[in-house]
Amino acid sequence: MAELQPGQGGVGGEMLLYLTDEQLRQGIEAMFFAYRGFTADPDRILATLSYGRAHHRALHFIHAAPGTTVNNLLAILGVTKQSLNRVLRTLIEDGLVESRVGRADKRERHLHLTEAGQALERRLSDAQRIRMRAAYKQAGPEAVSGFRKVLEAMMDPEMRRQYHSLREGRG
Repeated sequence: MAELQPGQGGVGGEMLLYLTDEQLRQGIEAMFFAYRGFTADPDRILATLSYGRAHHRALHFIHAAPGTTVNNLLAILGVTKQSLNRVLRTLIEDGLVESRVGRADKRERHLHLTEAGQALERRLSDAQRIRMRAAYKQAGPEAVSGFRKVLEAMMDPEMRRQYHSLREGRG
């Protein structure tokens, strides 16, 4: 169990959390197993379509920011242009994503989900929402807030900016 140590560092006498290496190892292992569970349901759906997690991530973020550019999606996903182009080509050919030429800059390609793309994204996200809702309900509201804080604290500053930018775009 982690210990809170009063009066050591921190602003205004706040309590700091001290974790042992073993507690951190357990957290890392829990994260790996949780990620396996979190991706298992969508992976089963994707496998029936011969898609992988890269397809899922592209669908997710195109849904989250309709009209996003290919360059913005590259920045969000942190993949190579070649890798993203392979994924997008498949999604476009299969009628799940539509690429529109930019109005202001004809070199830009703006990505949108088609109705079929929206349906698949909803199926994949619903599976994850069910799992996440059950976990949040079991853990309680304080854990939900704490979990989000931990995840945000683990993000690199640029990722955190992208995350907040994406959240603000949803209103």
